[in-house]
Amino acid sequence: MTVKIHPAVDNGVKAGTPGYAGGTLVCKCTTDPVKVTIESDVLFNHVCGCSQCWRPLGALFSMIAVVPTDKVKVTANGQKLKVVDPSKTIQRNACTVCGVHMHGPISNPKHAFNGLTFIHAERFENTGWAPPAFAAFVSSVIETGTKPEDMDGIRARLTELKLAPYDALSPPLMDMLAANTVKQNGVAKAATS
Repeated sequence: MTVKIHPAVDNGVKAGTPGYAGGTLVCKCTTDPVKVTIESDVLFNHVCGCSQCWRPLGALFSMIAVVPTDKVKVTANGQKLKVVDPSKTIQRNACTVCGVHMHGPISNPKHAFNGLTFIHAERFENTGWAPPAFAAFVSSVIETGTKPEDMDGIRARLTELKLAPYDALSPPLMDMLAANTVKQNGVAKAATS
C-alpha cells in the first residue's frame, strides 16, 4: 500500500509552468468564499509535517509555500478571516467558516522571513505554480498521530516523490535563518588556544 502524503503529490509531483504569474486562492466555502489574489509564483514550496499548518482532510502533510507579502491581496470576503494564534510568528489567517488557512504573513523586521507570506498553493483556482521541492518537519507528523514505526515508510515515500525529507526546513532556508541570527546578534568568536 502506497503511503499517502498530500493529494497534490500522491500521484507524483507535477512540474510548474514557466513564467507562472500567480492567481487566486479560494477557501472551501461554497457560499461567499474567501479569495486572496497572489501576484507571483510561489517560493520554497514544500510539504510540511508540523502541527500548525492547515492540511486537507485526511492528508498526512500540509503543502505550503511563500510569496512576497506585497504580492498578496484579500479580494473577497476578508471579513471571514481571523488569525488562528496571534502569538505565533506566522500570522495564519483562516476562514472562520471552513477553516482553510488563506495567508500567513510574517511582520517582524528582525525575522529572516520578514516580508514573506505563507500560502497553500493547492488552493489556487488555476494550476502551474512551482511544485513542492522538499519535505519539512517530517518527524512532527508523530505529534499529529502518526505511529513512530510508520516513519521509515513515510520517509521512503517522500524520497520516492523526490521530496527530500528534513526534520527542520531545507538547508537553504536553515542557512537564511542562521545568517539572520548572525545579523541580529553577531557571531561569538571561538576561543583559541
